Amino acid sequence: QVQLVESGGGLVQPGGSLRLSCAASGGRFSISAMGWYRQAPGKQRELVASISSGGTTNYADSMKGRFTISRDNAKRAVYLQMNSLEPEDTAVYYCNAVVFGSNSWGQGTQVTVSS
Repeated sequence: QVQLVESGGGLVQPGGSLRLSCAASGGRFSISAMGWYRQAPGKQRELVASISSGGTTNYADSMKGRFTISRDNAKRAVYLQMNSLEPEDTAVYYCNAVVFGSNSWGQGTQVTVSS
């Protein structure tokens, strides 16, 4: 497994933007897919977006057009640019990495969208 550390969360007003970052360390093998999930209070964790090692992206329908996922394989990092944030986007955001089918998770970073 790899260790993942997220950063970039915080409080933002509706309509604002945030950029989340996640850096991976450890592990001996290349990371295949990386992604972002989120979990709001009282709700199940859900996929936000994922990206393959080759750059193929996948987004949850409610994030399309507002969020952009990207990665830097050399830095073993993944990013999430979030625009036009809404109060419904308030959640803890978790970074995910897959190595040979094994999932690793970060500790999560809080994103709060409120006026």
